[in-house]
Amino acid sequence: MKSLVLERKGELSLRDFPAISKAEETLGPRDVRIKLHTVGICGSDVHYYTHGRIGPFVVNEPMVLGHEAAGTVIEVGQEVTHLSVGDRVCMEPGIPDPNSKAARLGMYNIDPAVRFWATPPIHGILRPTCVHPADFTFKLPDNVSFAEGAMIEPLAVGVHAATKARVKPGDVAVVMGAGPIGLVTALAAIAAGCARVFVSDIAQTKLDIAASLSPAIVPVNVMNDNLVDTVHQHTEGWGADIVFEATGSPKAAAQVFEPLAPGGCVVMIGGQPDPISYDAGAAMIREARVENIFRYAHVFPRCVGMISSGAIDVKPLITRTFGFDESIAAFDLAASAPPSDVKMQIVIDE
Repeated sequence: MKSLVLERKGELSLRDFPAISKAEETLGPRDVRIKLHTVGICGSDVHYYTHGRIGPFVVNEPMVLGHEAAGTVIEVGQEVTHLSVGDRVCMEPGIPDPNSKAARLGMYNIDPAVRFWATPPIHGILRPTCVHPADFTFKLPDNVSFAEGAMIEPLAVGVHAATKARVKPGDVAVVMGAGPIGLVTALAAIAAGCARVFVSDIAQTKLDIAASLSPAIVPVNVMNDNLVDTVHQHTEGWGADIVFEATGSPKAAAQVFEPLAPGGCVVMIGGQPDPISYDAGAAMIREARVENIFRYAHVFPRCVGMISSGAIDVKPLITRTFGFDESIAAFDLAASAPPSDVKMQIVIDE
């Protein structure tokens, strides 16, 4: 079937791809077959395209990209009772070993054996159909579009981060980075109860989008303004209760404790390819709590519910949409990192 294939670093093709094994496409009793509709372009997809690897995950052979997706159920396994043919769904892309210790402890996202779409050697879903476990497939309410459904996956990262932060009503937060993950984290923090969220970045266009999302968001262009000074001005010198690091920048990560209030929490979201500077003294004098997240767990239904209820609106984050035949051009544009774009999506099924 025609798929978007990363042949090797820097080379994409849109071609028939017979390499997906028969086992991957065989419908089991607790599986569903899904016709893909909308797939988001994630920073990890782009990084595999431009660099050929992320940490220990290396593209050694052609791989189908894509893991943020929504579509329609076209076939159900004999033991599936909560989904039916015709249901519009989104899919959680990481499948753990159900018998692993991590899965049994409820931390299935950090199962070393997890199979995650578009993470070598597992193929992604920029293709017409896929087979997926029904337990990791979630029905979309009628008022949630396919485009919003494909945003559930990145939103899940933000909701998981807010959960790990243990947000309390009235908290003040800082989100470093106004990319897709930074912005969904800001939305999740507000939905969880934050009274004010400072979002910092160097791209004014992205900060303008951030400011439009909620009156609780205060954009800070760190090219012009000092983040710590701005936070202190609004908190009587106390600092932020929570700092979310969502840039993946070593320079930003080295500064996470500077705007943090005593007793506050830092949540590390952005992936760092190399070891980073860590100010142990700054963490100690604040008695800071530091959390790290890896993807997400147990939050997809919450994300669907919040979008359906209107508690979170992800539509302003979808800045550009492409047809399936435009997939290579879409990735080339995403790789250029235009400052006016947050989330680009590809529509497979018109």
